[in-house]
Amino acid sequence: MAMGMTKLLERAEDRGPAQRERVTSSERSRRVLALAWVAILGLGSLPGWGASDTDIHRIADRVDAHYNRLQTLQADFSETYNGAGVNRTESGVLWLKRPGQMRWEYRQPREKLFLSDGKTVWFYVPGERQVRRMPLHKLDDLHSPLAYLLGHTRLEKEFTGLSLATNLPPDRAGDLVLRGVPRRLGGVEQVLFEIAPDGSFDRIVVAQEDGSTTEFRFSNQVENHAISAARFQFTVPPGVETVQADQLEQ
Repeated sequence: MAMGMTKLLERAEDRGPAQRERVTSSERSRRVLALAWVAILGLGSLPGWGASDTDIHRIADRVDAHYNRLQTLQADFSETYNGAGVNRTESGVLWLKRPGQMRWEYRQPREKLFLSDGKTVWFYVPGERQVRRMPLHKLDDLHSPLAYLLGHTRLEKEFTGLSLATNLPPDRAGDLVLRGVPRRLGGVEQVLFEIAPDGSFDRIVVAQEDGSTTEFRFSNQVENHAISAARFQFTVPPGVETVQADQLEQ
């Protein structure tokens, strides 16, 4: 079995403590991006959440109906990681497009790019001398979640133990919070989805088994507008080495 991109990236950059720390951070981000990827383009359009909206199947069905009709999505995002004494917040812009195309463009506090053109996944930090790539179908940590983007699937198929998190109030009035455990992605204790009345996700919180949490917040979401194919194309900068990540495991 091919090693996940995140593990391979960590091996590829064993060039000093500071660089190793950055790659470990990238590993956490990649796994969480995988989950965010499941949540955003695989998943509900409601006129409003009412007191009677407690049936999990009904909620999941409506969430599925919302996201399965999407062809594109653009949103601003912030990502906050807490764990092992580290508290870090990053932000940027996300573009998603069926089939299998995504661009996570981090802008603050440091630029970096995680991109899929539908066949190949790229990870690049501007200024570094290497860019990592891997065939999309060999990317273990994203293979399962991408089922949501690549085909019409169901929230209840990808997550087990779905339930209302009634003990956790939503950040935004009118939202509700759903919890579940991904069926095919290890190391995760649970995922919380804050769902707006229109069925979109305002917030995703990933709680991992090591006690760390990563929270994504989404704003300024624009659905089904034209996104240029060039947005999902990556050109290797001059002088930058390309590392075929799936061939690094020996």
